[in-house]
Amino acid sequence: MKRILWLFLPVLILSACTEQTDFNTDVNDIENINSLVSSVKENADKYDVSKFEEYKLDSVIDGDTIRIIYNGNSEKVRFLLIDTPETNHETLGEQPYGPEAKEFTKQLLAGQDKVYLEFDVSYRDKYQRLLAYIYTQDGISVQEQLLKNGLARVAYIYDPNTKYVDRFKSLQETAQQSAIGIWSVEDYVTNRGYDKEAFNAAAGMRNGEQQDKTTADDNSCDIKGNINRKGNKIYHMPGQLDYENTVAEEMFCSVKEAEEAGFIPASR
Repeated sequence: MKRILWLFLPVLILSACTEQTDFNTDVNDIENINSLVSSVKENADKYDVSKFEEYKLDSVIDGDTIRIIYNGNSEKVRFLLIDTPETNHETLGEQPYGPEAKEFTKQLLAGQDKVYLEFDVSYRDKYQRLLAYIYTQDGISVQEQLLKNGLARVAYIYDPNTKYVDRFKSLQETAQQSAIGIWSVEDYVTNRGYDKEAFNAAAGMRNGEQQDKTTADDNSCDIKGNINRKGNKIYHMPGQLDYENTVAEEMFCSVKEAEEAGFIPASR
């Protein structure tokens, strides 16, 4: 059976992810993201941003992409060494936990007109996007927190930009072991990205289990119908004196059903 972790989100989010509304994971609605980000801001490790380069923050595009004002122009910055699910990809569309990741990054940077970038060896990728490690004004690593809270995977590891790959892999391993966020659904994360079909299959399985349980609860047919040696039809309710010792010839789901079948209630 596929494993799905049910917790509150301390995070990942927006139940805006329509295909995951039945999942209550650490990150699945706005209120939970608010709580998570508040906790992160209070408890996260802080780095000395004086060592990094300061830029004006333009906008948040995705969980792992922002825009900054760079040399007078608005430019995309792709977060080094991580990958979050998509929110509006031209071919992949919206992926589960994509909105959560975007909201997390957006709230972590909320109220800030500046952002701090740490570049590795190479400044740009083949698409000419800037590549960097991103920090808030008070020194929180956005990449680290996305990984810690199960909203990103370690990916796109290309030399020479590998400065923090070991640290990031360690954070990812902890999130995997805790089965939070993207790691709460088995087989959703792959070495190629995110498998939406695996997520939907897990959602369907979970929904089916819930339906089965609801049906069973709604149809607890535990009234025992017994015919005694005199030929009298007697029904016994759970909790009555002889209920456990009664051998049922028939089982009924309601008193009405038992009485319509000609059974009368046991005297005790």
